[in-house]
Amino acid sequence: MQKFGGTSVADAERIKSVADYIARVHKRGNGPVVVVSAMGHETDDLLEVAAKVSKSRPGREMDMLVTAGERKAMALLCMALHDLGVPADSFTGSQAGVLTNGEHTKAKILEMRPARIEAALLAGRVPVIGGAQGVSSGREVTFLGRGGSDTTAVALAKALGAEACELYTDVSGVFSADPRVVPGARKLARLSYEEMLEMNAAGCPKPAMRSVEFARTHGVRLHVRSSFTWEPGTWVEKESAMEQPIVSAVVSDQSEAKLTVAGVADHPGVAAKLFRALADKLINVDMIEQNVSLHGTTDISFTVPHDDLEAAQQVALELQRELGASGVFADPDIATVSIVGAGMKTNPGVSAMMFEVLAAEGINIEMISTSAIRLTCVVRESAADRAVIALHKAFGLDWGGGL
Repeated sequence: MQKFGGTSVADAERIKSVADYIARVHKRGNGPVVVVSAMGHETDDLLEVAAKVSKSRPGREMDMLVTAGERKAMALLCMALHDLGVPADSFTGSQAGVLTNGEHTKAKILEMRPARIEAALLAGRVPVIGGAQGVSSGREVTFLGRGGSDTTAVALAKALGAEACELYTDVSGVFSADPRVVPGARKLARLSYEEMLEMNAAGCPKPAMRSVEFARTHGVRLHVRSSFTWEPGTWVEKESAMEQPIVSAVVSDQSEAKLTVAGVADHPGVAAKLFRALADKLINVDMIEQNVSLHGTTDISFTVPHDDLEAAQQVALELQRELGASGVFADPDIATVSIVGAGMKTNPGVSAMMFEVLAAEGINIEMISTSAIRLTCVVRESAADRAVIALHKAFGLDWGGGL
């Protein structure tokens, strides 16, 4: 199973390069199944045009529009394969048997019926499937949302019994930190599903979190690699029985903002009322911190995506009087910095070391969140890169280092 992202098929030359690689795999006797994303920034371009022509943007029509990008890419890739003498057929999500619920713009896969894909393979042909799309029980075209092509590929890998699912992108694997921030960041040969999911939660964008969750649930091995160099990348699979590194990666995320509801009454039901109202507005809350009660009141701080900050602030302001709050304060200039590693479960002192490193850099910690294999701190946005560089070095993740 091979999935090629938007940068991999961004233009005619990239499509021809991908076709050449698939042809080589096919001629070696392997039976590749291919999933493609829309070309380059085509999805963004389609969304931009939709915003210009419509204020309502009905979900059904948005799904019909956005999935056109993947259909275009799959047809072009098949044409390139035919020119190389490789028989190939393009399939939409519905033709490939991707059955979803009816929730437009963010549908979920319910069942896979890949009969036509299996038939194409038996005939010696290469199936090329448009990613991130399916069909609902009401026979409507559905879009799986951002990162949906990864999920399509993993679901097909499971349904077809593929040995692994290769996710091709514009980077050569998953790194111990963002190489643009830390020049000494190194490519990780292997990660457990749990480590990858925690890195996703901390801000690592690739591979898509939904695809990793599906892979973990169904035991599909992932191989994240580059379609520009074709070199071996990062395997994401079941945790090894061998001892794991204490810290595998340092991840930062500058896509969130903090909201504080100050001076709320400290009694049962207050937090429930606030977060129910946010949930009803489909606002995703990440970290939550409640201060120690003083004189019967407390402050509640939480983080939300930047795009949801205005809506979240409006919800809090509407509840301010009911909650007895003294004020609502928005802070968009924050970032999260996280360390992730399966070895954190059995090694004490990791949190102390992280706090000491940040203190030595003069970086103040505003909020803290933990899991068994992840520790996340909220810091000033301007200090995020400095924090990542210092932590990466302190935990021995630079080339030549080791902990």
